[in-house]
Amino acid sequence: MVGSAIERELRSTGHEDILTAGKHELDLTDQQAVNSFFESQEIDVVVLAAAKVGGIHANSVYPAEFIYQNLMIEANVINAAHSNGVNDLLFLGSSCIYPKLSPQPMKESYLLNGHLEPTNEPYAIAKIAGIKLCESYNRQFERNYRCVMPTNLYGPNDNFHPENSHVIPALMRRFHFAKEEGQEEVSIWGTGTARREFLHVDDLASACIHIMGLNSEDLSRVVDPMLSHINVGMGLDSPISEIAEVIASVTGFSGRLAFDASKPDGTPRKLLDVSLINRLGWSYSISLGDGLASTYRWFLENMNRLREG
Repeated sequence: MVGSAIERELRSTGHEDILTAGKHELDLTDQQAVNSFFESQEIDVVVLAAAKVGGIHANSVYPAEFIYQNLMIEANVINAAHSNGVNDLLFLGSSCIYPKLSPQPMKESYLLNGHLEPTNEPYAIAKIAGIKLCESYNRQFERNYRCVMPTNLYGPNDNFHPENSHVIPALMRRFHFAKEEGQEEVSIWGTGTARREFLHVDDLASACIHIMGLNSEDLSRVVDPMLSHINVGMGLDSPISEIAEVIASVTGFSGRLAFDASKPDGTPRKLLDVSLINRLGWSYSISLGDGLASTYRWFLENMNRLREG
């Protein structure tokens, strides 16, 4: 989802010489394969958007895969970029890097100031390691490796798997098929009180290109080299219950929403402080309502492929 959005944004801004490698073409957990790929190409800039991702259920069931695969992906790619003389790299993390009970909204400086949310701790640890990898190569080798920490994302090419997806695609799929099958109720994990911030993936893509285009000297004046990541989000959040109601409306599901309090809510609230990126000249442009509507249209257009996912 993120990689394709960044590619679209790059092409829309006049960049045509773009090299991509899908997971079926290149196993990023294979160090030798990654090194060989970099050695065989002439690469100027790397955008590392690849990751093993999923919602609360997937993180809870597959913690070993989440920490191992993400650690291997970022270690292999970042080191291969450095070893092959690539000076510019963008690493994408996640807002789950912040402590579970962080003050809200979460500033970049809150990193490593408390315990992580247990349900996604392995994924968060891997993403924190990625930030520190980039900072370490910057410090030791004067690389220009930048890190962005997006809030929860959604949009075209999201993962609509019935079990392993995040909340927006999961609910969108369930509401759609509940409507099609005439169901009167849809069960939703948690109490519905947890608050979440969501950003359309096209907005993230524009933020990534903006950050990579910033002058290094200007950036160094406002970003601490030992705390170099930059939050990317809307700076607005809503209870899951309200978000579910909007998705139900967008999909046309008119039945009951039943919140299952026996299932975990995850972190009570995750709202990013986006004052830094706002000062750097970027802010979001796609509202949640408009973004959900366009994402549902994409879902409908890709129904046959997603039905089997």
